[in-house]
Amino acid sequence: MADGRDEENTDRVQEPQGAAGGEDVFDDPILEQGAVVLRGYVIERINTEDPSRHVCSEDLGGRPGEQQDPQIKEVVEQLLKIADDLNKNAELQRLINQVQGNCAQDIFMTVARSIFADGINWGRVVALFHLAYRLIYKALTTNHLENIRMVISWVLQVIREQLYTWLVQQGGWEGVIRSFSRWRTLAIVASVVLVATFVYYRRSR
Repeated sequence: MADGRDEENTDRVQEPQGAAGGEDVFDDPILEQGAVVLRGYVIERINTEDPSRHVCSEDLGGRPGEQQDPQIKEVVEQLLKIADDLNKNAELQRLINQVQGNCAQDIFMTVARSIFADGINWGRVVALFHLAYRLIYKALTTNHLENIRMVISWVLQVIREQLYTWLVQQGGWEGVIRSFSRWRTLAIVASVVLVATFVYYRRSR
């Protein structure tokens, strides 16, 4: 019986369910927490860059109070600290600003695959979140609210297809807290990757 359970658990790790719909995932903790963390990241970035715009989790398809979990708050805080270095890269910001708010899924997935083409680290995860934030912010400011859940669903698809096993190895999203001492190095690597990625994106449009 134990072997059967082990095999079942292995299958669950390899094939997490629920990301494709773009809504909260209740049958997989890593995907569900990923959606919550992404919404927290977006909310905090908007609070910093556009304080007059009041956004809550429900506006992004989440649940009331989901950002009050202390563990979620700490994960989001560490990701934001990594993002601070990304935001200091002027060329990166200029390139990000050229991405259309209504970009197609294939463009988003191409960019995401490029970010993780030669490895995964927390800096690159933040780079993915930062791209999603820019698209969600554009959706909010241009009143294309239907794009918000779509972008979140794309991120969840990337997590499921490219990041899931790595996140399991890190012990889940809390792994970024344990890796905090390396966040500056990871952010610098991520910014270089993102600049190259968006140069590719701009040329391939």
